[in-house]
Amino acid sequence: MASRSHPRPGTPFDVDAYLARIGAARPAAPSAAALRELHERHLLSVPFENLSVHLPERIDLDEDALFDKIVRRHRGGFCYELNGAFAALLRALGFEVSLLSGRVYGEGGRLGAPFDHLALRVDLDEPWLVDVGFGRFSRHPLRWNACESQSDPDGEFLLLDAPDGDIEVRHDGKPAYRLESRPRELADFAPTCWWQATSPDSHFTRGLTCSRATEQGRVTLAGERLIETVDGERIERTLDGAEIVAAYRTLFGIELHAAPSPGSFPATGPRSFPN
Repeated sequence: MASRSHPRPGTPFDVDAYLARIGAARPAAPSAAALRELHERHLLSVPFENLSVHLPERIDLDEDALFDKIVRRHRGGFCYELNGAFAALLRALGFEVSLLSGRVYGEGGRLGAPFDHLALRVDLDEPWLVDVGFGRFSRHPLRWNACESQSDPDGEFLLLDAPDGDIEVRHDGKPAYRLESRPRELADFAPTCWWQATSPDSHFTRGLTCSRATEQGRVTLAGERLIETVDGERIERTLDGAEIVAAYRTLFGIELHAAPSPGSFPATGPRSFPN
């Protein structure tokens, strides 16, 4: 059972500061409605981004470091950071949370390695799949035990039984990832997080991305390309250096001195980010 204690104000993990970061009120008690609100507010406020890989910055899978990055420094991150930090927030609010290892489907329908993705299971009266760290994905938590397709503002989702007790997650009919059922610790993901941030074979080293949900759709800055989807209409344009810095500030709340550039990683081929 997850701890239900609340960190003291002023400690590194300040619940009220985290809630202020995502524009959410403290829930009276853990509930499906509260989880849904926190999940959506997180997606609308905290971007999925890989800037640390290219600035470069050290990525620490430590709750204090994640809090500092996401709350104090007003940044985002990728799955290990976003879902790792969100799990800490949920536990501090009294939710029972498990960290799960996922394998992401890539080109040709091939599954990635274990620990390729970190997602969450939250147990209330029924279990829920929670994921604020996969780019464009479900806006709301998904029922873990639902047999039918689940409608969401960002598509149709289906959770299916898979071999060895795993769960396969499909988005708009296409396999997205497969989750193990065994709970993990945040430190278990550190070796794969390091590989994702440093290997020339990782898609995170091949280009810059910063993306978050909006009330009307989604906004993504992929290198010099600004992609905005509003009520299903996609608008794309190329920005220059000054415009890029301004876009990070106005669209994502990220302050940069200069436009970041991709690191010198020898790419072996393109792979797209969710947007």
